[in-house]
Amino acid sequence: MSLRPPSHLAGTSAADAAFDALGHEILAEKAAALGRAGQRVEETLARLRDNGDDELRPRLLKEAAVAVHAYFIQRELCGLRKHDAVIREYNIPRAVLVRLGAA
Repeated sequence: MSLRPPSHLAGTSAADAAFDALGHEILAEKAAALGRAGQRVEETLARLRDNGDDELRPRLLKEAAVAVHAYFIQRELCGLRKHDAVIREYNIPRAVLVRLGAA
């Protein structure tokens, strides 16, 4: 497969164009990983909310905390440092946030 640089890169060297293509691929993978992490947060929080078993709750809290922690790390890798809006959007329970060290 040959790679033709976009028109705005026509005056750049082949090495610069290849680096830009790699940069775009890296950004796409970061975005995809963020989406997968967000999906995992949704799934673990849904299991936590739907469960009524008190014996199972500690394990579900731990799974949710691990998923939220991984999601926050992935967001930070993408340059998104503030998590307040995400906490409200996903309605992340305080019990999960406390396990992450948040108050």
